[in-house]
Amino acid sequence: MVTTPAVTCPLDIDVANAEAFERLTTADPWVVDVGIARDVIPGYADNLVLTSGAPMPWSEYVGGQREALIGGALFEGLAATRAEAIAGFESGEIVVGACHDYGAVGSLAGIYTASMPVFVVENRTHGNVGFCNFYEGKEPRRLNYGCYDQGVHDRLVYVNEVLAPVVGEAIRRRGGIALKPLIARALRMGDEVHSRNAAASVLFSREILPAVLDMVAEDVPNVRETMLHLAENDYFFLRLSMAAAKASADAMAGVAGSTLVSAMAFSCKGFAIKVAGTGDQWFEGPPPIHQGKLFPGHAEGEITWMGGESPITETVGLGGFAQACALSLQAYQGGSPEVMIERNREMYQITHGENPDYRIPLFGFRGTPTAVDVRKVLETGVLPVMDVGLAGRDGGQIGAGVIRAPRECFEKAAAVHAQARHHR
Repeated sequence: MVTTPAVTCPLDIDVANAEAFERLTTADPWVVDVGIARDVIPGYADNLVLTSGAPMPWSEYVGGQREALIGGALFEGLAATRAEAIAGFESGEIVVGACHDYGAVGSLAGIYTASMPVFVVENRTHGNVGFCNFYEGKEPRRLNYGCYDQGVHDRLVYVNEVLAPVVGEAIRRRGGIALKPLIARALRMGDEVHSRNAAASVLFSREILPAVLDMVAEDVPNVRETMLHLAENDYFFLRLSMAAAKASADAMAGVAGSTLVSAMAFSCKGFAIKVAGTGDQWFEGPPPIHQGKLFPGHAEGEITWMGGESPITETVGLGGFAQACALSLQAYQGGSPEVMIERNREMYQITHGENPDYRIPLFGFRGTPTAVDVRKVLETGVLPVMDVGLAGRDGGQIGAGVIRAPRECFEKAAAVHAQARHHR
């Protein structure tokens, strides 16, 4: 299990927050490899299935997140039938883990199993590492959206056997790829690098092109299929932005006295945050507040929560904190350019500072609002906004929209922070 780095810092809150902010914004995430989860994630056991959100016992997972865990067990061969998978989880023969506890982040239900390939992203400034598994493809029915059938199985096998080996080889041949410059440029090209990754995915494909051409000349198998997949899937880069954000945000963890948020995530049960000054403790609240646009044929009553850790991007000043970079998202998740701009400006009220590398052209290249401060959320009443996909109760993606974190998480974090200061 991964532990976040320990950092010594004065207990003065403003000094601590300045230190945490500096560690976050000086992070230098590079994708250096693609490896199999059991081989590269510390402490990963063959019978472990990871999922999104604050840790919970098996009995508390419901709906699509529970179904996704069962699907992960079936895919990994930990059980032959759905009933066997449930019995395995109940007995502890199959173990449920929380992605963040292993240095990983999961999209929606966030399912990892031992044989899945993951991006390995190294923060070259501070030495910590973040992981994220691969995007399954643009089919609405995906394991991370609570679905498991033959089609889902086949696409997961395709990722394992076709895509991951080629992408990993290309990354290694390039000696790793710096992700911060790609993200910064993608923001200038219309992405916010959470719900829109079209530019970033193209930029990544261009970055690996020299290695890919060499691999074609050497008749390396599956190169053509892989590059066609990247060309057809604008969300490919999301998993790289998530791993980069995780490797960056974890550098804040352990700064004593800091009130800056180091992670935001949710499960089928509710929303939760971590704070730099309180280490690995999660502060939990109810499900997030949502507003979105549904795909044709779906209704509001179908929306369900089954996990999600992609808000790690907002944690580092991307996604909803860079909405004004990606006004075309209005056609996907609803709203209007005016509303998106207003939301984005609102986030400056609750963050410690402006990102020196991630900038918003529409705001005169002002840095994105970065590092949510628990104190400012409670003082202003402004809740962090995040861009997300919306899952349906029967599985699959049924729309997209924005969510806001519930206030209760910040109230709990502030209370624990104050108590800790009182006892020092």
